[in-house]
Amino acid sequence: MPNIASARPDGQDSVAQTPPAAMLLRLDAAARAFAARGATRFWAIRLAVILALDALIMLGSFVLSRLILSDLPMPRTLLEPWFMALFVGVNLSVLFVVGTYRQSWRFLSIGDALSLAASLLASSWLIWMITAGLLVPQKMMRGPMTVFLTVDVPLTVAALLAVRVLRRQFFKHVRSARLRRTVQARRRILLLGELDWARVMADLVPTDAHSGLEIVGVISFDGHERRLHVGGLPILGSPEMLPRIVADLDRAGRRPVSLVVQESSERLDRQQILRIAALAEQENLVVSRFRNPWTSAQPLSGDRMAIEKMPLAELLGRPEITVQHSYLERVVTGARIMVTGAGGTIGGELVRQLAYYAPSEIVLLDHSEYNLYAIEMEAREKFPHVRFHAELCSIRQRPALWQVFERRRPEIVFHAAALKHVPMVEANPCAGVHTNVLGTRNVADAVCEFEARAMIQISTDKAVNPVGLMGATKRLGELYCQALDLIGSCDPDSPRFLTVRFGNVLGSSGSLIPLFQQQLASGKPLTVTHPDIERFFMTVQEAVLLILQSSARALETDSERGTIFVLDMGEPVKIVEIARRVIRMAGLRPEIDVPIKFIGLRPGEKLFEELFDSSEDKIESAIPGIFEAMPSPIPLEMLVEGFAQLARLIAAGDADELVRLTHEMVAASASSRWAEILRRLAAESSDTLLMMPPRPTDIPAVLSSPLPRDVA
Repeated sequence: MPNIASARPDGQDSVAQTPPAAMLLRLDAAARAFAARGATRFWAIRLAVILALDALIMLGSFVLSRLILSDLPMPRTLLEPWFMALFVGVNLSVLFVVGTYRQSWRFLSIGDALSLAASLLASSWLIWMITAGLLVPQKMMRGPMTVFLTVDVPLTVAALLAVRVLRRQFFKHVRSARLRRTVQARRRILLLGELDWARVMADLVPTDAHSGLEIVGVISFDGHERRLHVGGLPILGSPEMLPRIVADLDRAGRRPVSLVVQESSERLDRQQILRIAALAEQENLVVSRFRNPWTSAQPLSGDRMAIEKMPLAELLGRPEITVQHSYLERVVTGARIMVTGAGGTIGGELVRQLAYYAPSEIVLLDHSEYNLYAIEMEAREKFPHVRFHAELCSIRQRPALWQVFERRRPEIVFHAAALKHVPMVEANPCAGVHTNVLGTRNVADAVCEFEARAMIQISTDKAVNPVGLMGATKRLGELYCQALDLIGSCDPDSPRFLTVRFGNVLGSSGSLIPLFQQQLASGKPLTVTHPDIERFFMTVQEAVLLILQSSARALETDSERGTIFVLDMGEPVKIVEIARRVIRMAGLRPEIDVPIKFIGLRPGEKLFEELFDSSEDKIESAIPGIFEAMPSPIPLEMLVEGFAQLARLIAAGDADELVRLTHEMVAASASSRWAEILRRLAAESSDTLLMMPPRPTDIPAVLSSPLPRDVA
């Protein structure tokens, strides 16, 4: 019965086992059992067998060399049995002394071959010295002896290496038979990387009986070695040829399911990964990499050479952020830091990255007992050299918040506490405005009252031209911090109020990716609101790097007041494409194995997000990968009065009027000319307060409908 690997449509092979393979397995099992019963006796027998085999090879090479040189006059000594025995014995002794028999034949390398050749040359020189060099009767035969050894040594080296290579191939075949017995299905994969790396993988993958992987070919970066082989694997071309390569393999019944990319190659940057990922998605291949057993945080059990999907964040196109540690060290090291919302996704990552720069202490403030407990325990364990203070407090509670400020006296405040889920805020407007607007005001006022150096507010791209309440509340928080920052233009010692704006954070609590993963695990369709909806994406690490980079640079360089920092996140990504990638990363096929269901836009949700408001001026920043926006501000007096009215509406529970007034105040900023007025006033007199009430003739008609009395 032939050994046939039957092809399956999912790129896996089911393997039949032949009688010769079964016989090899039984012989291998018997040898292993014998070695296990008596290791010392086994290795003694092994050495004796190898010495006997090598002696026969050397003797055969000796006789063959003598026959080849039969027409030349040779010393009579070469015909003597005692000399033949001495010749073989000297060669074996030299090989034994130099450690040749302590090497495993299974892992014969070029270095081992060279060592074997050098050892035989040394033994041949010793034989020549004994015979033609020292023995007087043989001195006249130095020339013939030299010719004889010149023929004999290469023959002996070639024969010894050939036997060792055959032995290695034999056991490789035995190992393959054992793998075919233990693995019922194999996943076909393509390798993409340096040829040296591919050669190592070609050796390592077959050693793992549980990986279930079969390498069908190698793709090199330039494709110059196409049609050659490395480690027994065909080199199929370059990454640009991937569609053609997959088509050829498909016709041969060897279609791969995954493209495994070399992780550490210097020739593979992020943009190349993106291009490769796009080609792989067209061919329904999962972009993967080998899990590194030396850097894995989890103990590996079973398969050592398992492949893991490339993190989705690495397949999103955006410039990488370059960390400028010097600015962060000068701002953070030795400072008293407070992080509001420290138990959240962004707040927790802020704590981790800030602690790396050794501040004198970090105040962890959160209203959730469990989240606060979790981040405190993690921070104390990872950063024992930093003092942490856990404060269970809500930013809505102004008196309690001020007590925390009075007790801890933070120098820099990172304000990450917020309600961020659009439908949740839309359904609970009073809670949304109370936290995102009045809570932000409470934190900012405490920064002023207790003379902190700076407050960095975490904002969102949903605050740009908002249609939902969540975005509108975050926009009012931006405007309040901007107004306070502008007021301090005339006082160099006044606190800085910085705002950092970014898009969706991958993997944050309640966000897109965890939802998709939960739906996949439950066997449900992946739900997307609209086929054309798109968003800007970033990882939590990138978001926090943006916050730290921009704030530290702004504080060090005393940047222009009133600006908002925005991450250059590249192009927005369609949500439906993210869903398809998540399905492929699970080894499934979109719309075939897992359907995608469109459920319609939710209340307060936009089809397209923006990074800059229509009233903002986009400014190139000196910080790499970051833009700056200069919004049109609202006078602080208007915001204070408006916020007071919002507080009264929250107390009264008037949600409808609260939503209307929130949106009305945001609309006022969109048509304001206050930025132009403030700049002119600052140019006319450096002694004039920038936020002083303007003359009646300077006030634009900014409201489409009258605001309540308390605001107008």
